[in-house]
Amino acid sequence: MFLAKRNVTAGTTFILLGFSDYPELQVPLFLVFLAIYSFSVVGNLGMIVIIKVNPKLHTPMYFFLSHLSFVDFCYSSIIAPKMLVNLLAEDRTISFSGCMGQFFFFCTFVVTELILFAVMAYDRFVAICNPLLYTVAMSQKLCAMLVVVSYAWGVACSLTLTYSAIRLSFRGFNTINHFFCELSSLLSLSCSDPYLSQLLLCTVATFNEVITLLIILTSYVFIVAATLKMHSARGHCKVFSTCASHLTAITIFHGTILFLYCVPNSKNSRHTVKVASVFYTVVIPMLNPLIYSLRNKDVKDTVSKIMKMKLFPY
Repeated sequence: MFLAKRNVTAGTTFILLGFSDYPELQVPLFLVFLAIYSFSVVGNLGMIVIIKVNPKLHTPMYFFLSHLSFVDFCYSSIIAPKMLVNLLAEDRTISFSGCMGQFFFFCTFVVTELILFAVMAYDRFVAICNPLLYTVAMSQKLCAMLVVVSYAWGVACSLTLTYSAIRLSFRGFNTINHFFCELSSLLSLSCSDPYLSQLLLCTVATFNEVITLLIILTSYVFIVAATLKMHSARGHCKVFSTCASHLTAITIFHGTILFLYCVPNSKNSRHTVKVASVFYTVVIPMLNPLIYSLRNKDVKDTVSKIMKMKLFPY
């Protein structure tokens, strides 16, 4: 029985509808998303290179930022190329294994990004509340361990959710009203009872969101308390400039995810879900390097030096 169910599922093909409801917008959307994705790739890979070549940026904060850029590059690259192809191609099919693979890697990097934002908030807390002990407290070994834990937790959550999806049965052609293999859309197409998978998805997503937000909020409560004790305006400005980029990125990322939580699961809300999903799968990976570079003097100075070396090598 179980083997027969697996054979049925293995031959399943999914059709990603994407934005096929608007045929007249296919080419304009392709050009817009191609520009956004190209900027995202250049911005995130550029940020990694900038951090690598500038010794001033070899600090815990930029170490975490380089991994954030890598994660942004990875999860946007998992979604955007297929979405771009489907905007122009008539054949929008994706195999069962391709769909599961896309979801697995996407989930891995999104969960990793959630954890990295919490780790970066903790890093800012240590830097501002215990500046004299910062280099000792945030040692290279601890930073490396925090990054490994972030990736490991992302893989663990993704494996759990992907395994729950693989155990479900699907038949024939299934139409997904989305531009990528999003798990809640897959669960609605299952021939078997998806209750346990839905419960697992809700539990994992809620746990990760609540825990990371608690860490971030707690860190910033202590940061605000430490800032209020400072008597100089210069100290306040320094704290603000240090935390502004991180707070902006967190607000956009978590705000989008929380918005998706609030959207009711109905046919009329699918367009809203698609727009919000585009924002956190394609737009946010482009915004993050922009947010961190615009407010950072060291990053801007490094970019200027690289540009001068390219333009005037001698």
